[in-house]
Amino acid sequence: MRDIARLPKAHLHVHLESTVRPATLRELGVQTPRPDVFTGFRQFADHNARVRGALRTPEHFRRIAREFCADEAAQGTRYAEVTFTAASHGERLGDLEMPLLAVLEGLAEGEAEHGISCRLILDHSRRRPAERLWQTLKLATAHDEVVAIGLAGDETYPLTPFADVLEVARQAGLHLVHHAGETAGPDSVREALDAGHAERIGHGVRVLEDPALVAELRERRVPLEVCPFSNVLLGIVPSRAEHPLPRLRREGLVVTLNTDGETSLLKEYADARDSDETLAELAAASVTASFAPAEMKAELLEGISAWLAAPAG
Repeated sequence: MRDIARLPKAHLHVHLESTVRPATLRELGVQTPRPDVFTGFRQFADHNARVRGALRTPEHFRRIAREFCADEAAQGTRYAEVTFTAASHGERLGDLEMPLLAVLEGLAEGEAEHGISCRLILDHSRRRPAERLWQTLKLATAHDEVVAIGLAGDETYPLTPFADVLEVARQAGLHLVHHAGETAGPDSVREALDAGHAERIGHGVRVLEDPALVAELRERRVPLEVCPFSNVLLGIVPSRAEHPLPRLRREGLVVTLNTDGETSLLKEYADARDSDETLAELAAASVTASFAPAEMKAELLEGISAWLAAPAG
């Protein structure tokens, strides 16, 4: 079998705050380890809140961004669109721009050192007011490194109240990517597509509950950002063996493989391996679904083909 670490990959659904190394968390004062399985989304959100609360200084944000680049590059990630909750951190710390500027500095340092290319997606919790999303939009339009914004968090909260902000973002040239079809069902995906103008769906594993929606997504070629380990961790899916990833692919949907920041991309690819052809298809889907420049996409796709053409062993 071919070395998965040498397969060029794009990573499209990964929350920066979820990727912080355990040793770094301990240094920052977070002593409570992540549970093996969460009892529900609320426990998951509370754990993430402890991690986010430990990030306080510019160096904290620069550090986790640098370490993200190092860890991703070691797994063969060549391009990443990393999600960051910039406005929330800025409000919490009394300096709206500092967290984002520090993360951008850390990513630039990590890119130069490890040969990886990173762009940012700024997310916003559905539970928070639209005023903060306007702040997120202001931050996003000020930096070319930000390629998209999107709604995240508990999907039982509707996306429609944010439609005006999202329309302005779309007119400003930003891409739109929303979490949907994970903690809520197919209706949340329809809302993300219609009111939210989603170009990709974060998670989306519950679309299989609605055959008409599956047909629409297949026809429109809307990519799904599937994160199997995270789905099991949150109890969305009972076990990795029961994860719908294979069925989503059999239905002809555009499926990309990601971590949510809760595991390594190498592990996700290893768990998905039924053949090297499957891994190459998943890697190519992620590259094609990304917002990377056309030249970078072509280079990565060529590298994927070369990996598959090389002798196994």
